[in-house]
Amino acid sequence: MKTQIGPLTHRRVLNIALPIVLSNATVPLLGLVDTGVVGQLGRAEPIGAVGIGAVILTSIFWIFGFLRMGTSGLVAQSHGAGDEAQVGAHLLRALTIAGSVGLMIVALQIPLFWAAFRIAPASAEVEMLARDYLQIRIWGAPATIGLYAITGWLIAVERTRSVLALQLLQNGLNVALDIWFVLGLGLGVAGVAWATLIAECSGLALGLWMARHVLRSALAAARNLATLFARDQLNRFMRINVDIMIRSVLLQASFTTFLFLGAAEGDVTLAANQVLVQFLSITAFALDGFAFAAESLVGQAVGARRPEHVRRSAILTSQWGLGGALALGVLFWFGGGAIVDLLTSAPEVRAEARQYLVWLGFAPLIGVAGWMFDGIFIGATLTRELRIAMLQAVAVYVAAVIVLPPVMGNHGLWAALMILNVARGLTMARLYPRAEAAARPAG
Repeated sequence: MKTQIGPLTHRRVLNIALPIVLSNATVPLLGLVDTGVVGQLGRAEPIGAVGIGAVILTSIFWIFGFLRMGTSGLVAQSHGAGDEAQVGAHLLRALTIAGSVGLMIVALQIPLFWAAFRIAPASAEVEMLARDYLQIRIWGAPATIGLYAITGWLIAVERTRSVLALQLLQNGLNVALDIWFVLGLGLGVAGVAWATLIAECSGLALGLWMARHVLRSALAAARNLATLFARDQLNRFMRINVDIMIRSVLLQASFTTFLFLGAAEGDVTLAANQVLVQFLSITAFALDGFAFAAESLVGQAVGARRPEHVRRSAILTSQWGLGGALALGVLFWFGGGAIVDLLTSAPEVRAEARQYLVWLGFAPLIGVAGWMFDGIFIGATLTRELRIAMLQAVAVYVAAVIVLPPVMGNHGLWAALMILNVARGLTMARLYPRAEAAARPAG
């Protein structure tokens, strides 16, 4: 018997996607408040300390962001199959790994911070303040990584309004405590760190409360912990997440290479590229909602063994993703100059950025296939295919980087980045039939 997973409609896609878009919109605001609050102290060093401390921790925590995507695909498939015990078991395994990894990061904080400051050296005062910040915030590692798992579970079961509620609680509490601790109590950089730590732990507490029923059911259904953490289940979980991690590292390395190579064109060009990369961040924030909808709906269709629903889910979510990309392209094409002016006041950087705005007008449409196929493949847990496609796309990108910048300068660098996104879409499109095949009944 085929599991009933509900009608696939445009309204259902939007119910999943729009709360994610709104949730993502709150993320940049927190960074602005952190900077603005310490900026009131009247010195440059606290601003630099919070900035470098946040970058160090974000870089460490980001390595484990695969828990969000891996949990989403596995939970969506179990949810589609009607196996609610496994829905909870997948989440419990992810939370256990998150807690273990988080505690390991806390234990290794001294060598981690030492290495970070060797890679990104700062003045003695900035480093001292940044260490104060890091030594407080590092204790939130289990909560931050645990929230990746909870967010993946919420997306998989279509509770994205709860994701928005989590984000609003965390960021709202963080902002309020920032203002109180720094401006009211005079705690300085340490106040920013305590505000973030308390907000992260509060977010985890709310997330666990949201998941209380499914976690309780998972524990009740398991005969013992050995059953819950059976080797075959853990091996599958780790294989999926390692594939996603490799894919994510390759993607991040490509963007980092782009920025580093831009530095060779001079400080003004580097600054202009940094400003224009924010356009790509805006695109990611906007299109993530539709990619996450694809994760949930495709995953449920695979779990329910409904290949026709995989196709319908892929088409519906991609239609909205394409519409969002088109709207962003129009916005960047006609309003890109105004956005650049908001992001920088330096006349030479503004003028330089305008030379390359044409690429950003096309970037959302060029990249939308890659974003959407990411969601489709994660939902279908085709993570091996995701890794292979990324390896192939990066190989094409490396060739483009070798050939184009020497001939076209920074335009060549932007062309290579666009080629990377085209290659991502094409390599995954070629493998898409495997997503529908994954949903076919066995035998």
